[in-house]
Amino acid sequence: MRGLGSQPLLRLATGAIVLAWPLLVGFGLAHNGLHWLLPLMALLLLARLFQVRKQAGPMRRVLQIVALTGIALCAASALLKAHQLLLFYPVVVNAVMLAVFGGSLWSAMPLVERLARLREPNLPPQGVRYTRQVTRIWCLFFIVNGTIALFTALQGDMRLWTAWNGVIAYLLMGSLMAGEWLVRRRLMKREQP
Repeated sequence: MRGLGSQPLLRLATGAIVLAWPLLVGFGLAHNGLHWLLPLMALLLLARLFQVRKQAGPMRRVLQIVALTGIALCAASALLKAHQLLLFYPVVVNAVMLAVFGGSLWSAMPLVERLARLREPNLPPQGVRYTRQVTRIWCLFFIVNGTIALFTALQGDMRLWTAWNGVIAYLLMGSLMAGEWLVRRRLMKREQP
Protein backbone atom coordinates (compact mmCIF):
# COMPACT_ATOMS: atom_id res chain seq x y z
CA MET A 1 0.00 0.00 0.00
CA ARG A 2 3.06 2.24 0.01
CA GLY A 3 2.56 3.92 -3.39
CA LEU A 4 -1.21 4.39 -3.23
CA GLY A 5 -1.13 8.15 -2.92
CA SER A 6 0.76 8.51 -6.21
CA GLN A 7 -1.69 6.55 -8.34
CA PRO A 8 -4.23 9.03 -9.74
CA LEU A 9 -6.67 6.38 -10.97
CA LEU A 10 -6.83 4.69 -7.58
CA ARG A 11 -7.12 8.09 -5.90
CA LEU A 12 -10.08 8.88 -8.17
CA ALA A 13 -11.69 5.50 -7.45
CA THR A 14 -11.36 5.89 -3.68
CA GLY A 15 -12.81 9.41 -3.80
CA ALA A 16 -15.66 8.19 -5.98
CA ILE A 17 -16.52 5.38 -3.54
CA VAL A 18 -17.13 7.92 -0.79
CA LEU A 19 -19.33 10.09 -3.02
CA ALA A 20 -21.16 7.22 -4.71
CA TRP A 21 -21.90 5.28 -1.50
CA PRO A 22 -25.71 5.78 -1.65
CA LEU A 23 -25.89 4.81 -5.31
CA LEU A 24 -23.68 1.73 -4.82
CA VAL A 25 -25.64 0.56 -1.78
CA GLY A 26 -28.95 1.19 -3.58
CA PHE A 27 -27.71 -0.77 -6.59
CA GLY A 28 -26.32 -3.60 -4.44
CA LEU A 29 -29.54 -3.99 -2.46
CA ALA A 30 -31.77 -3.79 -5.54
CA HIS A 31 -29.74 -6.35 -7.48
CA ASN A 32 -28.66 -8.63 -4.63
CA GLY A 33 -25.05 -7.71 -5.34
CA LEU A 34 -23.71 -6.73 -1.95
CA HIS A 35 -21.91 -10.06 -1.50
CA TRP A 36 -19.29 -8.92 -4.05
CA LEU A 37 -19.76 -5.16 -3.69
CA LEU A 38 -19.09 -4.96 0.07
CA PRO A 39 -15.54 -6.38 -0.08
CA LEU A 40 -14.73 -4.11 -3.04
CA MET A 41 -16.08 -1.04 -1.23
CA ALA A 42 -14.19 -1.94 1.95
CA LEU A 43 -10.96 -2.48 0.00
CA LEU A 44 -11.27 0.89 -1.77
CA LEU A 45 -12.03 2.60 1.55
CA LEU A 46 -8.97 0.95 3.08
CA ALA A 47 -6.90 2.32 0.21
CA ARG A 48 -8.50 5.73 0.86
CA LEU A 49 -7.49 5.48 4.51
CA PHE A 50 -3.85 4.89 3.55
CA GLN A 51 -3.94 7.70 1.00
CA VAL A 52 -5.18 10.38 3.38
CA ARG A 53 -2.94 9.47 6.31
CA LYS A 54 -0.03 11.34 4.70
CA GLN A 55 -2.21 14.23 3.58
CA ALA A 56 -1.77 17.56 5.32
CA GLY A 57 -4.49 20.01 6.19
CA PRO A 58 -7.50 20.37 8.42
CA MET A 59 -9.64 17.76 6.63
CA ARG A 60 -7.24 14.81 7.02
CA ARG A 61 -8.81 13.46 10.22
CA VAL A 62 -12.31 13.86 8.80
CA LEU A 63 -11.41 11.82 5.72
CA GLN A 64 -9.85 9.14 7.92
CA ILE A 65 -12.93 8.90 10.15
CA VAL A 66 -15.23 8.72 7.12
CA ALA A 67 -13.13 5.93 5.59
CA LEU A 68 -12.99 3.98 8.87
CA THR A 69 -16.75 4.35 9.29
CA GLY A 70 -17.35 2.97 5.81
CA ILE A 71 -15.02 0.03 6.41
CA ALA A 72 -16.72 -0.75 9.74
CA LEU A 73 -20.19 -0.60 8.19
CA CYS A 74 -19.13 -2.85 5.29
CA ALA A 75 -17.61 -5.39 7.69
CA ALA A 76 -20.57 -5.32 10.10
CA SER A 77 -23.05 -5.58 7.25
CA ALA A 78 -21.25 -8.59 5.77
CA LEU A 79 -20.70 -10.38 9.09
CA LEU A 80 -24.16 -9.74 10.52
CA LYS A 81 -25.99 -10.00 7.17
CA ALA A 82 -27.69 -6.76 8.23
CA HIS A 83 -27.42 -4.63 5.12
CA GLN A 84 -29.63 -1.90 6.55
CA LEU A 85 -26.56 -0.84 8.58
CA LEU A 86 -25.14 0.60 5.35
CA LEU A 87 -27.98 3.11 5.29
CA PHE A 88 -26.52 4.90 8.31
CA TYR A 89 -23.28 5.90 6.56
CA PRO A 90 -24.62 9.33 5.46
CA VAL A 91 -25.89 9.93 9.01
CA VAL A 92 -22.45 9.24 10.47
CA VAL A 93 -20.73 11.39 7.83
CA ASN A 94 -23.02 14.32 8.64
CA ALA A 95 -22.45 13.82 12.37
CA VAL A 96 -18.67 13.78 11.88
CA MET A 97 -18.78 16.89 9.71
CA LEU A 98 -20.99 18.65 12.25
CA ALA A 99 -18.61 17.72 15.07
CA VAL A 100 -15.60 18.98 13.11
CA PHE A 101 -17.16 22.21 11.85
CA GLY A 102 -19.09 22.89 15.06
CA GLY A 103 -16.17 22.04 17.31
CA SER A 104 -13.97 24.43 15.37
CA LEU A 105 -16.27 27.30 16.34
CA TRP A 106 -14.89 27.00 19.87
CA SER A 107 -11.31 27.18 18.68
CA ALA A 108 -9.33 30.27 17.82
CA MET A 109 -9.79 29.57 14.12
CA PRO A 110 -12.93 27.89 12.71
CA LEU A 111 -12.44 25.30 9.98
CA VAL A 112 -13.67 27.51 7.14
CA GLU A 113 -11.19 30.19 8.20
CA ARG A 114 -8.36 27.62 8.18
CA LEU A 115 -9.38 26.55 4.69
CA ALA A 116 -9.64 30.19 3.56
CA ARG A 117 -6.18 30.97 4.94
CA LEU A 118 -4.70 28.26 2.73
CA ARG A 119 -5.54 30.58 -0.19
CA GLU A 120 -5.27 33.92 1.56
CA PRO A 121 -2.94 33.83 4.60
CA ASN A 122 -3.57 37.50 5.47
CA LEU A 123 -7.33 37.27 5.84
CA PRO A 124 -8.79 40.65 6.85
CA PRO A 125 -11.01 40.96 9.97
CA GLN A 126 -14.22 41.06 7.91
CA GLY A 127 -13.04 37.84 6.21
CA VAL A 128 -12.56 36.22 9.61
CA ARG A 129 -16.12 37.20 10.63
CA TYR A 130 -17.44 35.94 7.31
CA THR A 131 -15.72 32.54 7.62
CA ARG A 132 -17.13 32.12 11.14
CA GLN A 133 -20.63 32.79 9.76
CA VAL A 134 -20.08 30.33 6.90
CA THR A 135 -18.96 27.70 9.42
CA ARG A 136 -22.26 28.17 11.29
CA ILE A 137 -24.22 27.83 8.04
CA TRP A 138 -22.43 24.55 7.27
CA CYS A 139 -23.25 23.32 10.79
CA LEU A 140 -26.93 24.05 10.15
CA PHE A 141 -26.69 22.20 6.84
CA PHE A 142 -25.16 19.13 8.49
CA ILE A 143 -27.88 19.13 11.17
CA VAL A 144 -30.71 19.30 8.63
CA ASN A 145 -29.11 16.91 6.15
CA GLY A 146 -28.12 14.42 8.87
CA THR A 147 -31.63 14.47 10.33
CA ILE A 148 -33.20 13.79 6.94
CA ALA A 149 -30.59 11.09 6.24
CA LEU A 150 -31.53 9.45 9.56
CA PHE A 151 -35.22 9.66 8.69
CA THR A 152 -34.62 8.01 5.30
CA ALA A 153 -32.50 5.26 6.90
CA LEU A 154 -35.17 4.51 9.51
CA GLN A 155 -37.92 4.52 6.88
CA GLY A 156 -36.11 1.81 4.95
CA ASP A 157 -37.59 3.01 1.63
CA MET A 158 -34.63 2.49 -0.72
CA ARG A 159 -35.95 4.84 -3.40
CA LEU A 160 -36.35 7.65 -0.88
CA TRP A 161 -33.00 6.89 0.79
CA THR A 162 -31.11 6.74 -2.53
CA ALA A 163 -32.83 9.83 -3.92
CA TRP A 164 -32.07 11.93 -0.85
CA ASN A 165 -28.58 10.69 0.01
CA GLY A 166 -27.38 10.03 -3.53
CA VAL A 167 -28.86 12.99 -5.40
CA ILE A 168 -30.77 15.66 -3.46
CA ALA A 169 -28.25 16.10 -0.63
CA TYR A 170 -25.41 16.52 -3.15
CA LEU A 171 -27.42 19.06 -5.16
CA LEU A 172 -28.13 21.04 -1.98
CA MET A 173 -24.49 20.85 -0.92
CA GLY A 174 -23.35 22.00 -4.34
CA SER A 175 -25.89 24.85 -4.26
CA LEU A 176 -24.64 25.92 -0.84
CA MET A 177 -21.02 25.86 -2.06
CA ALA A 178 -21.89 27.81 -5.21
CA GLY A 179 -23.98 30.32 -3.26
CA GLU A 180 -21.21 30.84 -0.73
CA TRP A 181 -18.67 31.31 -3.52
CA LEU A 182 -20.87 33.94 -5.21
CA VAL A 183 -21.41 35.82 -1.93
CA ARG A 184 -17.68 35.68 -1.18
CA ARG A 185 -16.79 37.06 -4.63
CA ARG A 186 -19.27 39.88 -4.14
CA LEU A 187 -17.90 40.72 -0.71
CA MET A 188 -14.33 40.66 -1.99
CA LYS A 189 -15.24 43.08 -4.82
CA ARG A 190 -16.93 45.40 -2.34
CA GLU A 191 -13.88 45.37 -0.05
CA GLN A 192 -11.41 46.22 -2.82
CA PRO A 193 -10.58 49.95 -3.11
